[in-house]
Amino acid sequence: MPDFRIEKDSLGEMQVPANAYYGAQTARAVENFPISGLHFPRRFIYALGLIKRACARANMDLGDLDERLGGAIIQAATEVIEGRWDAEFVIDIFQTGSGTSTNMNANEVIANRAAEILGEARGGKAVHPNDHVNMSQSSNDVIPTAIHIAAATALTDELIPALTHLYETLAAKAVEFDPIIKSGRTHLMDATPIRLGQEFSGYAEQVTKGTERASHGREALLELALGGTAVGTGINRRPPFPAKAIAYLTADTGLEFREAYNHFEAQGARDGCVEASGELKTIACSLMKIANDIRWLASGPRAGLAEITLPATQPGSSIMPGKVNPVMCEAVTMVAAQVIGYDATIAVCGMSGNFELNVMMPVMAYDLLQAIHLLSTVSRVFADRCVAGITANAERCQETVERNLAICTALAPRIGYDKAAAISKEAFATGRTVREVAREWKVLPEDELDALLDFRRMTEPGDLGQAGG
Repeated sequence: MPDFRIEKDSLGEMQVPANAYYGAQTARAVENFPISGLHFPRRFIYALGLIKRACARANMDLGDLDERLGGAIIQAATEVIEGRWDAEFVIDIFQTGSGTSTNMNANEVIANRAAEILGEARGGKAVHPNDHVNMSQSSNDVIPTAIHIAAATALTDELIPALTHLYETLAAKAVEFDPIIKSGRTHLMDATPIRLGQEFSGYAEQVTKGTERASHGREALLELALGGTAVGTGINRRPPFPAKAIAYLTADTGLEFREAYNHFEAQGARDGCVEASGELKTIACSLMKIANDIRWLASGPRAGLAEITLPATQPGSSIMPGKVNPVMCEAVTMVAAQVIGYDATIAVCGMSGNFELNVMMPVMAYDLLQAIHLLSTVSRVFADRCVAGITANAERCQETVERNLAICTALAPRIGYDKAAAISKEAFATGRTVREVAREWKVLPEDELDALLDFRRMTEPGDLGQAGG
């Protein structure tokens, strides 16, 4: 069998690997864009398969696509959805800004596989990639539709469940650590007491708000450009086509996709993707804050804060025996940095809608899906390999809160700000506690002093002049 077959596109003949399902336009794009070696991920190819199958069904419903050809296209597209032909999607991310090369890659793979199903040869165009597989479509509405479907399903299937899992893990720690009182910190300096459980409840709330943000990002992606064809006018498709095709996509995914209210916005701009990316960036910022706090709280074990202990997951140094580092926290912070970088790229891509088409869609699609994937996987890993195994160092927490100078705040409503500040300064200068200096100065009766310096009461609201006031 020869290594190559000869196929033609509108520019002429091309050599195509003999056993490839893709055709001349894909082979030409492979030659044109040997740039990064990065290819569209499984989620995007899945979305393309869904679109091609839904469009074939809609065209058959409308009587425009022959039942025999349509049935073969549906079978081939289903195989693409299932991942059987992922290796046939060979074009670099950095390609034509419309993603035409990748749309044609899908069209050619499905057309040649459908021809094979019908007993025809690959490359013979018994099933035509443009006339049949791409019927009623354009790359200019297929690629933005694929981005939205891929990202919306990834948010649903990956990120929202992963964040929910991380939230539940943090919330369980908040309950476990609720009895433990420690020093609060503002500006990295000692502040009034807080319960360790309260700190962790704040982290849990950040994450549950992250699930809400992921849902908002998904909502921004539910409008689909499909039906706009070349420039948003819908040329070369019947009026009922978009509704029929999108109904199939909704049934296939369980998500309430809908036709774009305005096809010119849907193809000229990618604002929904920019909005979704912004939500992902916010989630990344939350995870960065949480991971950094946790590694600081665990710093030590003797020369740092050491209020919590993280599970030891691997040796921390090639030269210092016994050293254990907060590696899971560090992985989270690096993912957060990467997602923030993706958001910057997506923002630039979003600005690059020129008249009736955005021309940076492939890299936008790749970065958006990578951001979702990285946040999803790191959230689960962080929950399971770090947060779930955190233990509290109760004695260390108690030691720091008793020596905390900021507890003088509880005295201020009764003895005045200036007197409380003087006690704090004296305690610092002499190495004593606020309680010891206040007792020596006899600023309040002993029972009242002890009541005001009740650390647990300081962690809750109270009336003016009482602990927590």
